[in-house]
Amino acid sequence: MPNGLDHIVHAVRDLDAAADLYQRLGFTVGARNVHPWGTHNRIVQFDRFFIELLTIGEPDKIPPPRDGAVSFGALQRDYLAVREGLSMLLLASDDAAADLRRFTAAGIAAGDLFSFGREGRRPDGSVVKLQFSLAFARDPLSPQTGFAACQHHYPENFWNPEFQTHANGARGVTAVVMVADNPTDHHIFLGAFTGSRDLRSSSIGVTAGTGRGDIDIVEPVSLRDQYGVTVPSVGEGASLVGLRIAADDLAVVERRLRDHKVQAARHVGRLIVPDVCGATLIFEQGTVR
Repeated sequence: MPNGLDHIVHAVRDLDAAADLYQRLGFTVGARNVHPWGTHNRIVQFDRFFIELLTIGEPDKIPPPRDGAVSFGALQRDYLAVREGLSMLLLASDDAAADLRRFTAAGIAAGDLFSFGREGRRPDGSVVKLQFSLAFARDPLSPQTGFAACQHHYPENFWNPEFQTHANGARGVTAVVMVADNPTDHHIFLGAFTGSRDLRSSSIGVTAGTGRGDIDIVEPVSLRDQYGVTVPSVGEGASLVGLRIAADDLAVVERRLRDHKVQAARHVGRLIVPDVCGATLIFEQGTVR
């Protein structure tokens, strides 16, 4: 079963400009990585969760989608043809092959197992091996949003405390925020995707608790009331809107943003950055559970 939130893909058109904005926000951002299927990324890492800033670096290398397989590069390219923002949510997995079988049994599988590897570098410059396997899932009501479970085959080579210290005092992501006109329409998919028995429904939305962090699907009016943002409709179903980020001290974050001329606003005890390359970052004072 997936163990919690693993990472989110933030699709951007200018990778270095997006990385510069995240650095102005006070995050530590890794170097550029190159994938053989045409995408490039830079990583913002926390303890067991990361934000993957991703762009289309070499469009001619993107393989076309085919029956029984998802083209990760094509999915991101098609998303960026419409907008920048949070394009895919991935849960942590101990066994991606088993998760794919579970997704298949639930009728939400989206293609074959996708395994790949690359080299990574530690802060001291040493090279380490990285390898991942992804089991894709599909919410038929949300064709523009990607979902997958991600298995790290060499987690000791990927997670590094030196990359997880951020000048703004951010500690980690406590929840992923999605928006949908009818959140309860996605209740069955959310339960099948997370394997969670801790699904909570209310008049404003649906929440799935995972082993690490929540997935909240809220109505547009609730998004406005809770976070002070209004998101235009970008397609059918549920779309990824923002991240709730725990920070040591909101005053420190606020000073950082002001000093680096990043627009933000206080709302219901939170600090909201409403447009970070199409995503909303929601800073909350507290700890990651």
